[in-house]
Amino acid sequence: MLGGIRRGLVVNAVWVLFAVAAVIPFLDMLVPQEYRIAGLMRPIFIFAILGLGLNIVTGYTGLLNLGIAAFMAIGAYSYAILTCEIYPFRLGFTAALAITIGIGAMAGVVLGLPTIRLRGDYLAIVTLGFGEMVQDSLKNLDNITQGTQGINPLPAPAVFGHTLGMQTILPSYYFFLALVGIVVVFSRNLEHSRVGRSWISIREDEIAATCMGINPVKVKLLAFAMGAALASMSGGLWAAYLGSTGEPGNYDFQISIIALCIVIIGGMGNIGGVLLGAFVMIGFNSILLVKLTTLLQQKGWMNTQNVLTVPGNWKYMIFGLALILAMRFKPEGLLPSRQLKAELHEAADERRSKQGKVRVP
Repeated sequence: MLGGIRRGLVVNAVWVLFAVAAVIPFLDMLVPQEYRIAGLMRPIFIFAILGLGLNIVTGYTGLLNLGIAAFMAIGAYSYAILTCEIYPFRLGFTAALAITIGIGAMAGVVLGLPTIRLRGDYLAIVTLGFGEMVQDSLKNLDNITQGTQGINPLPAPAVFGHTLGMQTILPSYYFFLALVGIVVVFSRNLEHSRVGRSWISIREDEIAATCMGINPVKVKLLAFAMGAALASMSGGLWAAYLGSTGEPGNYDFQISIIALCIVIIGGMGNIGGVLLGAFVMIGFNSILLVKLTTLLQQKGWMNTQNVLTVPGNWKYMIFGLALILAMRFKPEGLLPSRQLKAELHEAADERRSKQGKVRVP
């Protein structure tokens, strides 16, 4: 009964987040221009998809992936190459995004195959190295990726006659929100499917899962592929939204840390928690810092020569501090998965019981 109540609360939390997001553009019409936030919220939706991708690998399967930014970069550059006029493909938005998702899934398998038996710190180091390798490759393959300049300009994407670029707020806002909804439904169905239960079994006890007939190699590869596909999708949407890939340095280790903060602070293994984490982390970065910077400039309190007075220079320190505090005081996140919360508290109780034992010489 309690499990049903908890599941109901999580579903209700997801619906509340979507309801709030759906009415924000209408509320914006009631306030002055400087207080409107709908245009600043679109990155939240894109990073929510990135977080949901990482949640499959880290939240469900328990594999620490510090190279998720690499798949976002692969998605952004794949989409750009498929749509930009300087390349021969020149596909439309829908076809390019679909192919981008497929490329991301294949890249996930490529990373997963040699690392499938690694866990913990070893897997984290390998995925971190993969992220750096992808970033350096994008910088050095000038004839394909345009080097440090990135690929630009990209044609404005259009769906059903509506342009979805940065300047068209309402169409792109609701389109990205709808895509998040589709990914949420997809992730929820995966979580409650046989595959999702296999992922969770691997996370809890890989040896026991293997004894029950679960093939850990196939299950982990599928997790890598699914997570990379969603990360690649977020990269393609990011490039379409900006009209450019930006420089390769935009997809560095910091993006992976932001995605990890979204999942951990929101709640690992919980879709509603990931959405909440995206609202908190990216909302802080895209809305609060932007509005605070504008306010300080208007008041004349911000001196660009003094790095301490520029709010944007503090964001990564704040992200890191938030991650440390979350891991120390609420490791299950703001909206945790019931199973993962029980696992974490059980492990903590076991450590305390061991520390409390009196050693007899």
